[in-house]
Amino acid sequence: MFTGIIEELGTVQSIVKGANSAKIRFHAPFIVSDVKLGDSIAVNGICLTVVAFDSATFTAEAMAETLAKTNLGDLEPGEKVNLERALRLSDRLGGHLVSGHVDGVGTITRQSKHDIAIVTEINYPSPLGKYMVPKGSIAIDGISLTIVEVNTKAFTVSLIPHTRGITTLGFKKVGDKVNLEVDIIAKYLEKLTMKEKEEQNSHPGGISLSFLAEQGFI
Repeated sequence: MFTGIIEELGTVQSIVKGANSAKIRFHAPFIVSDVKLGDSIAVNGICLTVVAFDSATFTAEAMAETLAKTNLGDLEPGEKVNLERALRLSDRLGGHLVSGHVDGVGTITRQSKHDIAIVTEINYPSPLGKYMVPKGSIAIDGISLTIVEVNTKAFTVSLIPHTRGITTLGFKKVGDKVNLEVDIIAKYLEKLTMKEKEEQNSHPGGISLSFLAEQGFI
């Protein structure tokens, strides 16, 4: 698990593509100062495993599905990426719980300056809309952000100078693709409510989540 608080702006050093995978090396001296083989690192919000590292770089592998369903497949040497090491139980949860499993790819459609902030509009895949609410959390390229407004096609976030300065969102422009991960709590709630409806339909009057809650069991 991650928090969506970016620790370092890394740089893609090299990419070796195979038939159905890619081995990517990242320059990230801060991240590798406390890393070991097998550690999980979020790269633009994608949970990857460290397979090699030295004093300034680490290498991770990505399979074809990850490359196809995220913006990882579009990376080129020299490009910047957001990096975050996995959450420790003793860490502060400054953002929100982020799993590192991307739900879809969005497209930046508008950027406008509002005082010190840049309000950014992002079109999202329609299946994700049900998980988005104003003031709810969303991870954009691994960055924990708050949704300002949302409609049936797009949502907006407000980027303060600090966020733009320490993440890749400071380089993004209209038309660029970004990885999206909706709030995992919203997905769990959907699963629970769907299960409750199924139980009520198959066992009317029986034990359900509502019944257990009413009786004080949950």
